Amino acid sequence: MNESQARRRAPAMSAEQRRAMIVTAALPLVIEYGPLVTTAKIARAAGIGEGTIFRVFTDKEALLAACMEEALRPDDTVAHLEGIALDQPLRSRLTEAAEVMRGYMNRIGDVAGALAPVGKAARISDAEDMEEGRRQREEGLAAPRAALAALLEPDRDVLRLEPERLADLFQLMLMSAGRLVASQPLDDEELVDLFLNGAVTSGGDERGGAG
Repeated sequence: MNESQARRRAPAMSAEQRRAMIVTAALPLVIEYGPLVTTAKIARAAGIGEGTIFRVFTDKEALLAACMEEALRPDDTVAHLEGIALDQPLRSRLTEAAEVMRGYMNRIGDVAGALAPVGKAARISDAEDMEEGRRQREEGLAAPRAALAALLEPDRDVLRLEPERLADLFQLMLMSAGRLVASQPLDDEELVDLFLNGAVTSGGDERGGAG
């Protein structure tokens, strides 16, 4: 037996592993080219033959849908949120969390925006598909929201509302901040300061109420 025969072959990928590898290779191309990206280009990026894609995906639409599902997956985001040290001040915790959440939401926006021009209508053509899309988005935000609540929990005794409700509000602020002030978006520190201290400076509410 020669050396090449004796060399142990690497274990073959399972269908699920191959699927994940293809989606990982496809995501940056989907963001760059949108639904016009070709399976040939994705195959080259993944280092596989084009036919291999269709062993795990029925068609290109199924692959694009899998890319959207992957963008919505919160696993890495939750892991980063759970890794934030609870012994640092609340402001520092939330500023770090805002950076993590902004990256997650930017990823979703990049993929959704790239796929919107051509393929979106076909993927949500009926009420059932629209409801499924809504459910996936909510599931994608539920786990990060719970992780945000855990970051607020150590300061429960000084919070105006329960950590769960405040986590929901903080998440909504992060989601809307870019859209509401697109010409001059809030950075993470500004958003956290507004969340913690409100819209007025100390004594500002009394002055406003005087009139």
